[in-house]
Order: sequence, then C-alpha cells, then structure tokens
Amino acid sequence: MTYRIFLAGASGAIGSRLTPLLHRAGHYVCGSTRSKAKADALRSLGADPVVVDVFDAAALCRAVASARPDVVIHQLTDLPKDLDPREMGAAIIRTARIRGEGTRNLVRAAIAAGAHRMVAQSIAWAYAPGPEPHAETDPLDAAAEGDGRINVQGLLALEDLTLKSPPLEGIVLRYGQLYGFGTASEWPSNHAPVHVDAAAYAALLAIDHGHPGIYNVAQSNGHVATEKARVELGWTPDFRLPA
Repeated sequence: MTYRIFLAGASGAIGSRLTPLLHRAGHYVCGSTRSKAKADALRSLGADPVVVDVFDAAALCRAVASARPDVVIHQLTDLPKDLDPREMGAAIIRTARIRGEGTRNLVRAAIAAGAHRMVAQSIAWAYAPGPEPHAETDPLDAAAEGDGRINVQGLLALEDLTLKSPPLEGIVLRYGQLYGFGTASEWPSNHAPVHVDAAAYAALLAIDHGHPGIYNVAQSNGHVATEKARVELGWTPDFRLPA
C-alpha cells in the first residue's frame, strides 16, 4: 500500500537517505526544509519540497494540510556539521526546543490534516543508569545534569507528544549513534551504533509496521535491546542504500 508522507527534516542526515527510500516504495513525499537552497536537492531525491520553519505554527499547519498526509515523519534536529564540540552546547538547546515546541506544532498540524500515524526520531543513549541492555520500557535519565538534562527534557517532550496525541498512532524510534554517509563518522561507535541507511529503513518500515510505541534501533550491542524492532517492524541493521 502506498501513502502520502509529510517528512519534516527531509534534508537532514536521515531524511536525505529516507526520502529516496520512500519515493522508490511508491509513496508521495512532501519534504520540509528551512533552507530554500536545499529545495532542489530534495526534488532530485523524489520529494515535493516545502520551505517552512517548524516554529511558525500557522505556516507549518498550512504546509502539512496542503500535503494531505496519511503519515507524518519527524526527523528534525539542529545539530552542527560533524557534531563540532565547540557548537554542541548551543545546538543541544536548539534541538531541545525543536523536540518540545516544534513537535507540539507538528503534532497539531498532523491531526488537523487528518494524518493517522506519526513516526518520530529519538535517541537510544539517554537511558537512566541501570541494568543493561536497556529495553524500551526503561526510563530515560530525567536526573541528568547540565546539557544532558536539557537533552533529555527535549526527548521526554517529543516522546510524550508523539505517543499521547490521539487519534495519531505514535511510533518513536530511539536511534543508536549514527554513522555513515552524511553523519559525523564513517565508522560505528562502541555504544549502540546504527548505520544512517538502516536508521532510514526503520522509518520506512514504521509507516505501516508495528504497534504504536517505542523501538530501539541499533546494531546488536550490550547497551540497548534491539529485538523489538527486528520482530515487530521486520527491521535489519544490515540494510544499505545502493551505492
């Protein structure tokens, strides 16, 4: 079955890999970006581009309504190129705002447009200390301090809005640490890594696979459990886009 998809953050690391996957699967993709300069690139990947800021609630609502989506996919972040540590403090604050205020705007726009499912990006390395590997039912580290606390508060807001906004069916993908094309590293980390293409593949599957809820999306590792995504979504960490 094919769907109409509104992909928020289509020009990001995952979004730019996900857009051609959705297009090749026969889905209509309306891909959002904040940059007019990136619109042509999105068009070449198979998306109908729209330039909109997630913090402009009225403009976002119009953009999503125009797309008439069945599914909204949330891949928005605001992180610096190569995760430059000199810029990460400010980027964490910006991204936390996206995950809170931005997600709220996107959820409201999705509901108003009649979408039935929302798939949102979270992370798999923010669990509270405890026995490993962490299952999806384990709590995030709400007691973290400094930048970690800002980060987790944004994640908690995003996950709560995604999972508790009926009639939307909410799917949260807690991604491991990304590597591969367009990310900060070509090689997997030692802590719950996931290739960017496999991360995009999980989002493709989540549009019509799996029950609403949370899924860890990472290669087999000792830190987070990954069986749920494999069984319920039919996901594999070995997926790669053609060269």
